[in-house]
Amino acid sequence: MKNRIYLLLTVLFTFGSITAQVDRSQQPNPGPAPKITLDQPVEFELANGLQVLLVENHKLPRVSMNLAFDRTPIIEGEKCGVTSLLGAMLGNGTTTISKDEYNEEIDFLGANISFGFNGGFASSLTKYNERIIELLADATMNSLLTEEEFRKEKDRLLESLKSQEKSVDAIAGIVGGALTYGTHHPYGEFESESSINKVNFEDVQSYYANYFSPSQAYLVILGDINPDEMKVLVEKNFGAWKKNEVISQEVPEATANPSQLEINFIDMPNAVQSNISLTSHVKLEMSDPDYHAVLIANKILGGGFNSYLNMNLREEHGFTYGARSSVGSDQYITRFRAGASVRNEVTDSAVVQTLKEVKRIQDTLVDEAALKNAKAKYVGDFVLALEQPSTIARYAINVKTNNLPADFYSTYLEKINAVTTADVQRVAKKYFNGSNARFIVVGKGSDVIGNLEKTGIPIKYFDREANPVEKPQFLKPIPEGMTASKIFENYVEAIGGSKALNGVKTIRTTVELTIPGAPFKPTGVMKSMAPNKESMEISASGMGVIMKQVFNGKSGYNEQQGMKTEMSDEEIEKKKAEKGLFPEMYLNSENISLISLSPLNGADVYKIQISENSFRYYDSESFLLVRTEEMREAQGQKMIQTTDLSEYKSIDGVMMPHTSTLTIGPQVITYTTSEIKINDGVSKKDFK
Repeated sequence: MKNRIYLLLTVLFTFGSITAQVDRSQQPNPGPAPKITLDQPVEFELANGLQVLLVENHKLPRVSMNLAFDRTPIIEGEKCGVTSLLGAMLGNGTTTISKDEYNEEIDFLGANISFGFNGGFASSLTKYNERIIELLADATMNSLLTEEEFRKEKDRLLESLKSQEKSVDAIAGIVGGALTYGTHHPYGEFESESSINKVNFEDVQSYYANYFSPSQAYLVILGDINPDEMKVLVEKNFGAWKKNEVISQEVPEATANPSQLEINFIDMPNAVQSNISLTSHVKLEMSDPDYHAVLIANKILGGGFNSYLNMNLREEHGFTYGARSSVGSDQYITRFRAGASVRNEVTDSAVVQTLKEVKRIQDTLVDEAALKNAKAKYVGDFVLALEQPSTIARYAINVKTNNLPADFYSTYLEKINAVTTADVQRVAKKYFNGSNARFIVVGKGSDVIGNLEKTGIPIKYFDREANPVEKPQFLKPIPEGMTASKIFENYVEAIGGSKALNGVKTIRTTVELTIPGAPFKPTGVMKSMAPNKESMEISASGMGVIMKQVFNGKSGYNEQQGMKTEMSDEEIEKKKAEKGLFPEMYLNSENISLISLSPLNGADVYKIQISENSFRYYDSESFLLVRTEEMREAQGQKMIQTTDLSEYKSIDGVMMPHTSTLTIGPQVITYTTSEIKINDGVSKKDFK
């Protein structure tokens, strides 16, 4: 079937047009750093060991409560996922209040209560704080854990893991931690179908009993409160929380950083882009004298739009939507990362340019203006964050759990502004490891390995669970006599034969679109008439037609939100070159070439190059078209657009796909066909 899904590209920019109008390349002029005054909390400890911090603030008639645990990192082992399951089950009712009654009361009060394995949060108007603290305490001490809820959450988690199997970024996250720290380390463990299936209901109950202890917890309450009255409420509601014996595990040493820079490659045959990440573990705590300098150094390297990495990989070379770096802080061990998601064909170049920018910040003093702007951005973010009660609570907990001085946050901006260019260079050399580190690359081996090998960096291969493997066979030998023309012939026969296809004069397709983040679910109607007339309308409930495109065989236009734009000469010539509804029926075999036979989504496919920037993929067994791929440019960025086609069904003797997924950069649109009509429902007036 003729590929028309690329028309939906413009829908993406309907939702992003406001953002596109902001010029982020212009840094605002920094003003003087404000003086930060943070109220010191009233502190006390219950007999059961619960540490309580009360912060009085009467600006608004609201109260927020944060419960946080300070535990030694937990090693879940072969049952990794038990804490995720427990966290999902918490806060869904208590042994005294059913799930529905619990949630209904919270909604009625206009309050908010949420829970996870690492703690809970509640907020409400001041007049309801007595009831909210009762509900928070009840959910903490008497959370309702049932086998029925356990099964539901287990199924949800397994479904979530299944949905990530084809996600390059998800696999990069899993393997990145596992290779950096080791799967024996709590920071390197990851959930899998196997580990989740080993978890039983008793494990969840055991973790709740063993790890929910007041002696490992902090409760921060801030807002419109009277400390004396709140202390009475805390003792009344949390005093009955039984103290458990603290379970402490030895935290093992993380896997050593490699002796030299290496590439750890994970093959994803379905990938249209690569996730690259330069990574190594480092030691950095919030109490470290280098802490503030590392924050600024990272901001300059990859912590913002104007950073070295982003200006190189995105702005200068157009490899990616955004390149970033990060450095964590932790009392045990943490991680430095720098990288991006990039197009397959520039994977090796992105690796080289990332290393270049790391070396640049290590070898050359940063510009004073860049340092000044980085500080200004940090000051702005810090001050803005103070408007959120959760920020104040987190700061109070950080001071306790990280053994920080009481004035750590009140002097925070002074220390940020004291960072010098020499400090940036010094900490970059110490914490931004570009020598004995790993470049974790997840991508399509058949497209990227050849050029990655040319970088001269040693490559080691791993599977999606971080197990070492031999170098995969990325390309398979093409059977003798197989050509692009032969594949086209087989495709035509597979979907109905040339006679049936020649009999198709019009096609009318009705689809439902799924666009992540969209506040509605659009529908679309696409119409085609041989040889090359086509139209498309995208509508949304309550909004009417939000986008339209029409081509009448000679000229055409795009219409978006009432704004009509004539097609460019280039667009018109491209559409005129189309000679039918099925490209395989008219493409000139002299201008196409069979590139490879390689795996894709669990099956072998033939890759055919149609033009310099256009490819089509056909299943080697069924010869059905399973993917189209094209290089496009939007908002100054080059992007690979793919459309995966599946669920072929016969419509009047012609096989047509009923599910397609369009991916372009970070955006994904899935559409499901509800109806296809052949030689019905289309007339010439549809193309006016």
